[in-house]
This record gives sequence, structure tokens and C-alpha cells, in this order.
Amino acid sequence: MSEHPLELSTRLIDTGVVDTPPNRVTQELSELAEGVALVESFSHVVTIDTGDGLVSFDTSGRRSGAEVVAAIRGWRTDPFHTLVYTHGHMDHVGGSPAFAADAERAGHPAPRVLAQERLLARFDRYQATDGYNRIINLRQFGGMPSQALSGGGLAFLPDDTLRPDEVYEHRRVESVGDVEFEFHHALGETDDHTWTWVPSHRMICAGDQFIWNFPNCGNPQKVQRYPVEWAESLRAMAAKDPELFVPAHGLPITGRDRIVGCLETVAGTLETLVSEVVDAMNAGAVLDDIVNSVSVPAETLALPYLRPLYDEPEFVIRNIWRLYGGWWDGNPARLKPAADAAVGAEMARLAGGADRLAERAAELSAAGDHRLACHLIEFAVAADPESVGVHTVRMEIYAARRAAESSLMAKGIFGAARAESELAVTGSIEPRPMRLSVGE
Repeated sequence: MSEHPLELSTRLIDTGVVDTPPNRVTQELSELAEGVALVESFSHVVTIDTGDGLVSFDTSGRRSGAEVVAAIRGWRTDPFHTLVYTHGHMDHVGGSPAFAADAERAGHPAPRVLAQERLLARFDRYQATDGYNRIINLRQFGGMPSQALSGGGLAFLPDDTLRPDEVYEHRRVESVGDVEFEFHHALGETDDHTWTWVPSHRMICAGDQFIWNFPNCGNPQKVQRYPVEWAESLRAMAAKDPELFVPAHGLPITGRDRIVGCLETVAGTLETLVSEVVDAMNAGAVLDDIVNSVSVPAETLALPYLRPLYDEPEFVIRNIWRLYGGWWDGNPARLKPAADAAVGAEMARLAGGADRLAERAAELSAAGDHRLACHLIEFAVAADPESVGVHTVRMEIYAARRAAESSLMAKGIFGAARAESELAVTGSIEPRPMRLSVGE
């Protein structure tokens, strides 16, 4: 049995020493309080015994849903009364068919599904952008984008995913059995987020508003995120004076002062980042200026629950710009740019050929200037996309770039670029396991 999650979180927060990943995927169940259990999965599932059936927050992903249900069944055999979706990401709703199957096997009524009303539009969008979502999620988690469209397979949102039976708009209070639940809508990582206050346990189920990593507020491949409202939701949670705080990724936290301290630190970090970016925009700075001048202090990023191992501040800065300033970055050449192939061909002509560009890119990468190296190698590939020599250099550059990055977002994109060139050079890709944890 792994170290109890409450003991582990207390130790990590109080010492500031991270000697083991706080984001665990063990499929093990831990009781956090009388009648409250957590299964650490991808994502976690929190279950409360109400005396009139079980209320579970999220269902984990499609691959792990059955294991989560089995773990809960080792703890309680009562019917699942309600499934609360904290938001509509697939690692939170994808395991729902396993809960439906459990009810059918046991002869129980199907569980009711509750969500914030915007989740319905999210599901519609997932169906409309099925191919795109399969591509970006493979890339993000270490796969090859072309694999998403080969061989068919399940839709990104499979048809048997349980849809909400009931939705709410801003706030909803209800009781199931002996337990009262206070549901709150929040903007943050998504526009359909729910965090829940459970007064009888002085407990908050936070979903992904807290993930034991730097907030996932800048994901370069996903839709708009909302840093100001995210911070507001964290302060609203802190105002409840909770004694038990349970996120959907990472460890649960116990103790009012410890919880409030973490929430206020994350909220303040987001607020400061927004303030500094907006101040720079108001002073006339363009995106390039801001990305290269605004940062988060290293000591903040060293905190056990704010490390940039999934998302990172640079991406959040770009998201803040998009939120307040639109998609144009302020460089007039990029308002209506030439095609990449045309720019690459011209750069290669000036440099003396695509091979010379690739050679210089390799020199820069070897010297540690991966950012500039990536620009040059992309020009080279755009100029001569069939060159095995150019792709060999590109493969090496992106392998080095990936190794130098901390966030899963960056590692996934740079790893996919390396894999593209590996395929161009060898005709195949060495299998690599996808990483499904937000804590590497």
C-alpha cells in the first residue's frame, strides 16, 4: 500500500521537499474521513457515502474507469446515486460507462449525472472536432499525431459516455441522504468547472482548479482558459475555511491553515501574472516583449504544488495575451504572413541551401540555444521537406529540446516533432509509452 495521501501531502507541503511525485496513478482507494474515499487514478474519483447511495465526483478516464469502480466496490456496495462531473475533460468523464455497467450488473438504477450547463456545449464541440482532439491529445501525452487518424478506433467522445441528466447554472444546493452538497460554477481551466463544498465534512472537491502543478491555464493546443476567475474561485474556496481539500489530480490536503495557504499562494501567483502582462500591454508592449520580460519567481515554481511540470508560466502569458489582446502578437509581418514553405525557401537561398541551415541549427542546438535552433531547422525542413539529412538533424534537435524542457506540454509537442522526422528518416517510429500523469 502506498503512503496515505493525507500523510504524504502534509509532509511535502510542510517540508517543501518533493521526494516522490504528488500526482499518483495507483488505482488504490484511501479513506480520507468517515464515509469519504479517494481512488488515485487518472483522474481521481472522490466518493461520499450519503446513507442513501454513493455520490462520486468524476469517473476517471475510459482506460481506468473499471479499476476505479472495482476499488470503490471493495469499500462500499451501495448503489451509485449521483456522478458529479467537475468538468467535461475526458479523463474525468470517460470512465462513466464502467459506472453504468456496475449498476446494470447489480440491478441498481443507473446513476444520475450532474454537471454545470456549459458541459453540454463542450460535448457538442468534442463531437464537431473529433479528429482535431484526437490529434492534439496524442501529441500532448507523447503519441504521434498521425496515429490518431489511422485505423479508426473510438471517437474522442465515445457514444456510451454518460451525458448529464441534470445541469445547473451558477450555484446549486441539494442533499443526498444525510449529506448536503453546495455546487459552484467556476471559470478556470475550463468554462464548465464545478467545485463543491460539503459542509458536514468541511470538505471541498476542487476538480482541476488545483492540480499540484502550475495551473493548467496556458495549454498551447486547447481553448481559452480564465486566470482571473480561476484565482477568484480559489479565494472563494479558501473563504469556506475547509479542513479537507480534495483535487482531481495530486494529493488531498488536510488542515485549514495548510489548505488556505496553498489556495492563496496559487491565486496570488495567477493574479500577479495577469497584472504584469496587462500592465505591459497597456504600456504598448507586444507579445514578444512580454514573454521575454515577465516571469514567475523561481522560489514560487519550486513549491511542491506549483512546479511547471505540466503547464508553465510562458504558456499562461500567451493565454493571457489571447484573452485580453486577441490572436495577433503585435509583429506586423505576422498579421498576414507568407507561407512557411516560401519563408523557408528564401532563408535557404540566403544561407546557401537547406543543408547549411540545418548545419547551423545543429551548431546552435549543441551550444544550448534550442530556441533559435528550432527556428532554423523548421526553415530547412520547409525548404526541403524530403531531405533525409535535414530530418536527421531535426530529429536530433527536437530530442535535445524535449530533454531540456520541464513541462509535459512542451515535451509532448517537441517529442512529436522529433517523431515526425524519425518517421521521415527511418520509415517507422520506435514505440514509446504515453505518459498519462500530470506529474512526471
